[in-house]
Amino acid sequence: MSMAFNQFTAFDDDDNNKAGNQADKVHVRVQQRNGRKCITTVAGLADDLDIKRICKAFKKNFSCNGAVQKDEDDGEVIQLSGDQRTNVMEFLVDQEICHKEEVVLHGF
Repeated sequence: MSMAFNQFTAFDDDDNNKAGNQADKVHVRVQQRNGRKCITTVAGLADDLDIKRICKAFKKNFSCNGAVQKDEDDGEVIQLSGDQRTNVMEFLVDQEICHKEEVVLHGF
């Protein structure tokens, strides 16, 4: 019985460490709108970056519309029209804004 208890406590410790690491990551999600339309959101970029300038570069390079939204949990979030997940990841890595390991792609 005590052996199983030790496994669960070790598992809980691992979860706490992963949760700490998730805060350092950039999350790129896609949200379904109506029909075939979808929105790509980029959250978790560093506070010292110029988010509006990055959004402007996304819009120009991907030929899509975008906006910067304030969020209580994630701070500033970039919203882009269309499924731009792979484009965003490649752009962030190519421009050396963050490393490939720091970018997490979510969605279908």
